[in-house]
Amino acid sequence: MALVLTEIEDGVATVTLNHPEVRNAVSLDMNRELDAAFDRLEADESVGAVVLTGTAPAFSAGANLDELLAADDPESLGTIYAGFLRVAETPLPTVAAVNGAAVGAGMNFALACDVILAGRSAMFESRFLQIAIHPGGGHTWRLRNICDGQTAMAMVLFGERLDGPRAAEIGLAWKCVDDDALLEEARRMARRPARVPRELAKAMKQTVNDMGAVADSAAAVAREVGPQAWSMAQPEFKERVAALKEAISNSTSS
Repeated sequence: MALVLTEIEDGVATVTLNHPEVRNAVSLDMNRELDAAFDRLEADESVGAVVLTGTAPAFSAGANLDELLAADDPESLGTIYAGFLRVAETPLPTVAAVNGAAVGAGMNFALACDVILAGRSAMFESRFLQIAIHPGGGHTWRLRNICDGQTAMAMVLFGERLDGPRAAEIGLAWKCVDDDALLEEARRMARRPARVPRELAKAMKQTVNDMGAVADSAAAVAREVGPQAWSMAQPEFKERVAALKEAISNSTSS
């Protein structure tokens, strides 16, 4: 059985974690399949964005416990987190469609994406506290960057869990939608960056990520000016501006 399923439509790849018998728990085999899947997607020029989800009834319910117990050194722990780090490092825009439990290492898969959408059945739980293990894979850093220090403390140190509506309320998720609309909403969002030149979307993603280390306006302006000038030299920019000007002209003359 394939542990990672891939479907491509209209420039958007839907990548599905597919081990429902164990609620899509993160395993070394799944990580290897995920790595190979992202290699293929990044090499495919027709793919402009990725939606990551899980086969029902869960998004991903955490790490494989036997593999976790066997990972008794930093190198072994790194192999457990390799899959979600592969998602975090892709230059392609990514949307997590969280359709159930996202727990521990499984929650890391959601945190690795650029945008998180939650279904009403979603449940976010750090759970490291409950099994007496320190968080790993950058869990606390990503959670604090997406939300705030209090949310990170509440979830990591005090074991609080969030359902889909609450996750959207505090900014862990961009929005919460009905379960039956979740995947299409994620694909709808992903189609927008997928419909611009691929290198432009990748450059925009990199710039937003880089801004976390920028301290002032002047540095931000300097960081953006190069890629902005590059984008203006591309034929797509000129074509879209010409089409916009024509549309404006037609609307004012009618």
